Amino acid sequence: MKVGVEVGGTFTDLVAHSGGEVRVIKVPSTPSSPDIGVVNALRAAGIDFSQIEDFAHGSTVATNAVLERKGGKVAFVATEGFRDILFLQRHDRRRIYDLFYKKPAPPLPRRACFEAHERVLTDGTVERALDERRFRAEVLPLLEAGAYDAVAICLLNAYRNPEHELRLAQLIRDALPGIVVTCSHQVACEFREYERASTAVLSAFVQPVIAGYLGRLTETLTREGFRGRFSVMQSNGGRLPAEAMSENAISALFSGPAAGVVGAVRQVVRSGYRNIITFDMGGTSSDVCLVQDGKPTLAPETEIDGLPVRTPVLDIVSVGAGGGSLIWIDDGGMLRVGPESAGAQPGPACYGKGGTQPTITDAHVVLGTVRPEAFLGGQMSLDVAAAHRAFDALAAHFKLPVEAVAYNAVRLSNANIVRAIQLVSTERGRDPRDYVLVPFGGAGPMQAAQIAEELGIDTVVAPPNPGVTSAHGLLASDFIKYETTTHRVQVGDDTCGDLRTRFATMKHDLEAQFVRMSFDQPLTFGFTLEMRYVGQAFEVPLELDAAALAKLDRASLEAAFIDAHHRIYFHSDKSGRPMEVVALRVGATLAAPPLAATSQNAGGTGSTDAAPGEPALYDGTQWAPCARRTVTGLATRQQAVQGPAVLEDYTTTVLVPAGWKAAVDPQSNLILSKEA
Repeated sequence: MKVGVEVGGTFTDLVAHSGGEVRVIKVPSTPSSPDIGVVNALRAAGIDFSQIEDFAHGSTVATNAVLERKGGKVAFVATEGFRDILFLQRHDRRRIYDLFYKKPAPPLPRRACFEAHERVLTDGTVERALDERRFRAEVLPLLEAGAYDAVAICLLNAYRNPEHELRLAQLIRDALPGIVVTCSHQVACEFREYERASTAVLSAFVQPVIAGYLGRLTETLTREGFRGRFSVMQSNGGRLPAEAMSENAISALFSGPAAGVVGAVRQVVRSGYRNIITFDMGGTSSDVCLVQDGKPTLAPETEIDGLPVRTPVLDIVSVGAGGGSLIWIDDGGMLRVGPESAGAQPGPACYGKGGTQPTITDAHVVLGTVRPEAFLGGQMSLDVAAAHRAFDALAAHFKLPVEAVAYNAVRLSNANIVRAIQLVSTERGRDPRDYVLVPFGGAGPMQAAQIAEELGIDTVVAPPNPGVTSAHGLLASDFIKYETTTHRVQVGDDTCGDLRTRFATMKHDLEAQFVRMSFDQPLTFGFTLEMRYVGQAFEVPLELDAAALAKLDRASLEAAFIDAHHRIYFHSDKSGRPMEVVALRVGATLAAPPLAATSQNAGGTGSTDAAPGEPALYDGTQWAPCARRTVTGLATRQQAVQGPAVLEDYTTTVLVPAGWKAAVDPQSNLILSKEA
């Protein structure tokens, strides 16, 4: 048996594959102890722990630790003169008209920042040797007195020569046994001092939390009889064994959204769609990602709470527009949606757990999109009256009916998501009309067609059981690891030979790491060059496979860079302006065995088609009749349904607006098409 469990902000989702059978379950998350939600999901699915051969997991533990500032107590060691780098940051200003703007705060106070007396030059030469005696006398006593859980070390130019970082780490471990020590060159072996320091500190900050969480979950699973392989999803779209993740927690920062992208892509390509935009709308946020030719875009850096994290991640843009996003009035009297969320506790008002503020889920209940008796296949009851009461204050403020306020709130939520999709498409040189929109998550299919209309997209493809696509993606994902290193060199006649040599060394290192993780199957490798024109501040990624790298020469390298630069910026310099390579990245992939195709409503109880005369759908001006079907019934009868219609599924609800039609294809994907 193979089991994937993804912990979200509102629900914990499970997908299990066993002998061709697929089981799906959703249970409420337990934010205070996510591991309890994992065990609850396994038990609710009736799974025998001893029969699990492959257990894949993704969660928001690392993300929440940063956002809520509930990580370990961390100290920071920098080169003399650089202890304030975490507070100086960059000279940018995110909100230029905010008179009270403050830079994002790092997860430690200034008093927890210390200095080491040393200096390494940009070429790796040691200008001043590490003063160990002074560090022992001045810094180690303070680290011991501070009772820190972790220490992050980021020395100047350590990406070229890590000798001093390694020595400091040893001194700290000898003096303080058991403390977590993170060296910047081990988590981000690249130039740009602030980004490398921020990554090291955040990694050290979440390390004790992730190690403790995975340790507790491993102990619980083992106690229940689990003896299989336990792996954890990374932000880059691949997974690694849990013991490896305990040592590199920062790579699990956005594991849930990454798993969703992988699961959606693996399923949708079965129907022949390769250029897609994924749209994951869960309880607290919406995550979008552009996929070109079946391959999600990889970014070298991301950020969380305004703080940069320099590690390869799927290029996902998130906005605070989920099913649990709160609907409120700002100081100017305008209607707003998110980014605050009702979360799992108390949740939307209609959940009946004490929530009183209106959310997007409540709006859909008010509008008739969600039928209370069909929610989660009828396994979870909804309080319709509570959903209406939650909108009373807003309706009184705007002097509008409750339904009109709810409708406008959904439209506002759609606008926020459209903007996020434009960030990954239009602003990156891609026309969204050339793609299909792939919604998933519990709330995504309810709003996908409306969002597609605003973007000019005429096809929406919802995978089977879209509410648990992230859990499916955990099992569908490969084992992946990346290595990145800074190597600045101007492109010349002998550049390509040097690049091949360096790539070969990095490839060998990755092979050794997979062997240490007890993997001995053949790996596939991808190679990326971060390049720019000399004098530019930012790089353009240039991806190569093994065959392209083998025959790479100066002419083909320059031509490929010019093309990549033009695709992003709509211009390039063909006058012979010098180019340079800034960094090299190698990705090693161990392909996961293919999963059996997932059918609609696998393992869920589903609901029955609504009888004629069921409550209609509010369309913004009036209550209009609509067809109500189950996705399972649509697939069984092999029929198409014309909008306006509502399709109900165990894990979600799909809205088919007027002017659209929907049908289930032979691959079990639900295809929504805009009629001409």
